Amino acid sequence: MSDPEPPTSQESRTAFNEDWAATAVGLLLLVLVLTGVIPTGLVP
Repeated sequence: MSDPEPPTSQESRTAFNEDWAATAVGLLLLVLVLTGVIPTGLVP
């Protein structure tokens, strides 16, 4: 078996940026719900 090649720096950088983008969006949604900008009925 051959070992899988490690991800290139560009691939890992993209994954890292996607993770932070998802975190930021999640926190933004949380803040919007807590401040009442998004009505409670829209949140399951």
